[in-house]
Amino acid sequence: MNLHGIDLNLLVAFDALMVERSVTRAGIRIGRTQPAMSAALSRLRVLLRDELFVRGPKGLQPTPRALDLAEPLGHALAEIQRTLDFTQEFDPSTSTAALSIGLSDHPAFSFLPQLVAKLRETAPGIALAVRSFTGRDDAISMLDAGEVDMTIGVPPSSTGRILNAPLFDERFVCILRKDHPAASLDLDLETFLSLSHLLVSPENDRFGVVDAALAKQGLKRRLALTLPHLYAAPALVASSDMIATILEGVLEASGQAEYLCVRKPPIQLDPISFTLSWHRRNDTHPAQRWFRDCITDIFHQGPTQKSG
Repeated sequence: MNLHGIDLNLLVAFDALMVERSVTRAGIRIGRTQPAMSAALSRLRVLLRDELFVRGPKGLQPTPRALDLAEPLGHALAEIQRTLDFTQEFDPSTSTAALSIGLSDHPAFSFLPQLVAKLRETAPGIALAVRSFTGRDDAISMLDAGEVDMTIGVPPSSTGRILNAPLFDERFVCILRKDHPAASLDLDLETFLSLSHLLVSPENDRFGVVDAALAKQGLKRRLALTLPHLYAAPALVASSDMIATILEGVLEASGQAEYLCVRKPPIQLDPISFTLSWHRRNDTHPAQRWFRDCITDIFHQGPTQKSG
């Protein structure tokens, strides 16, 4: 296929369609009319010998060929934009940019207040939109679709178009109510398995990291309750006979620590890592680069820093 002399505007249109999944919204995004966008899509289909986008229940859906092209073309456009914007400066104190971030539950509870306070102090004109997500690969879908500028959560599956920066690790701890009969005992494996367990599973899976670790030893625990809400667990444990294995930071931020007994898990559980993720096409954008630096500064210098 000979693409020498291809109109760069067609690649810009393709990138906009990948983000917006709508001819109308893609046109608005790059300042072109709907007929012009439709014509551009027709030309792209001829040049690339593929439908590229087909209509689905939630708008245009990219074909496998379009997905293959999205990363290299997006990267090429980003490099061109970086060159054109090389001298562009970003002043957070006067900016009125609109930024967006996707947060899983734990970062939303433990970190968002600090982020809002920092923006209010250093960039009062910036408008921040927050979206939630649960599954780790939901972050990829949101970033691919341009629904958010970046996400914070458990690292998503590895893909070249999504960039990541580590933020913090969280240890697991076991919690029981303070006057639980087992609170005065050493939490050995036998005692651990004799108790009723609460499992926190944001993805509604009844097989968590504890179950996986036990399964390696041919063991199984008794689940009394499974729920998707991280921050409901400490209060439920404080008023019941259940034991839960949760992230240490969830306990610290829950306001329930004084009512609970905290023990080290009797099995080896690796810490959970949380990362900042963003799409490669946004890597050099001045406002987003500043925003990412702002976030990493909070985690690496502030009280939310964790150790594994």
